[in-house]
Amino acid sequence: MEVSNGVPVREQQRCMVLMKRGKTINGWLAINKPPGLTSTAVVSRVKRATNAAKVGHGGTLDPLATGVLPIALGEATKTVQYVMDGFKRYRFVIRWGEERDTDDAEGQVIAVSDHRPSAEAIRTVLPAFTGVIEQIPPRFSAIKVDGRRAYEIARSDGAVPALKPRPVHIDSFVLLDQPDADCALFEVRSGKGAYMRALARDVARALGTTGHIVALRRTACGPFHDDRTISLDKLEEVGHSVAASAYLLPIATALDDIPALAVNEQEAYHLGNGQPVPVLRILSRNAQVPLVAGDIIRAMTDGQVVALARIEGGELRPLRVLNL
Repeated sequence: MEVSNGVPVREQQRCMVLMKRGKTINGWLAINKPPGLTSTAVVSRVKRATNAAKVGHGGTLDPLATGVLPIALGEATKTVQYVMDGFKRYRFVIRWGEERDTDDAEGQVIAVSDHRPSAEAIRTVLPAFTGVIEQIPPRFSAIKVDGRRAYEIARSDGAVPALKPRPVHIDSFVLLDQPDADCALFEVRSGKGAYMRALARDVARALGTTGHIVALRRTACGPFHDDRTISLDKLEEVGHSVAASAYLLPIATALDDIPALAVNEQEAYHLGNGQPVPVLRILSRNAQVPLVAGDIIRAMTDGQVVALARIEGGELRPLRVLNL
C-alpha cells in the first residue's frame, strides 16, 4: 500500500475528491439579489460562500431585477419545481414614451411616443391583463425557438425570434403610484412563466403609447418573502461560520402548500428506498388531513421530509426521495 506522510495515498485522494465536492448542506436560502447579476452568478457566489456540494435556484430573475431569489442547497434542489410553480409578487416601474428591444432599460429604443396615460386610463386597462391572459415573451428571453434560446437569436442574428403567445395567470395587477407623467409604479401577483417585461410592453401598447421597465423587484416567490432574505454580501461575510446556519431555511419551507402525512419508521424506510407502502393505515392516523386518490403529499417523520409521494391504487408511491 502506497503511503505518504503516514496516510495511504488512496485515502488522501478520496478526501481530496470529497473536498472538491463540497459540504453536505440541505435547505433553502432566500437571497436578496442585487442588480446587475444573473441568477446563475448568484448561485456561483452562494456555492463559494457556503462550500455547499449542490446548489440551484428556484426561479430566474433578470440581471436588472432585484429581490427574492430562493436558493436550494443539497436535497432542497429536489423541491425546486414546487417553488417555481408557486405565485410570485413583483413591484416595477414603467417609464412611458420608449419601447426597447429588451423591454427594459438595458435595451435599444425601437419605438417612441409622446402620449402619457393618466392614472384613470391606466386603471381602466388593467382588468384586461388580469386572470389567464395570452402573453408573447420578450424577444430577449430564455424561451427556445427551433432549439435555440430567443436571446441568442436576437443577439447573434439581430432577428426577431418567432415567439408564440402563451397562457399565463396574472392574479392581481394594481397601480400603486404615478409620481410624474413619465413613470408609474405597479404591483403584480402572478403565476408561473409570466414576464413582467412583456406585461409592461403590452400595457403601454394598450394605452396607445410605448413603455419599458426601468426598475423591477420581486418581493415574494412562493413561500419566500422579502422579510426572510439575506444579502450576498452578508452571506459572504458570515461564510462557513455557525452564524450562516441562522439563515438556512428547512426544505419543507418550499412545500408549505403540500399536505403533510406522518409516517412511522418502517414506512419511512420503504419510502426512502423508493418503495410504495399501503396508504389506508397512514390515512387513518392522519384523519384530519382530507385527501383523495391522485393527491401529492409530503411524508414526514421526526419533523423531516422523507419523500414526496402520490396516493395511487391504494398505495403511497414515492415521487421524490429526500436523503436527509
